[in-house]
Amino acid sequence: MDDLLEILNDIDDSIDYENEEHLIDDHLLTSFAIISLVGELEDNFDITIEASEMTNENFNSVEAIWDMVQRLQEEN
Repeated sequence: MDDLLEILNDIDDSIDYENEEHLIDDHLLTSFAIISLVGELEDNFDITIEASEMTNENFNSVEAIWDMVQRLQEEN
C-alpha cells in the first residue's frame, strides 16, 4: 500500500489520504487527478481498470482503492 500512497501524494500531496474516506464524495480528487491516478495504477500494478470499476465506492478511500487493485491483480 506504500506504493499507492506514494502515487496519490505525487498527484496531490495536500490530502490526508490515510484518514480521508470521502475522496470522491467530498470532491477532494478532481477529474484530472482521477484520470492520472487510473493511469498510474494501471502502469504500476499491471492492471486494467475498466469503466465499470470507476465508481465512488472504489475511489473514496485508500483502502477502497487498494482493495480494487488487489482484486484486479487476482483476476489477471
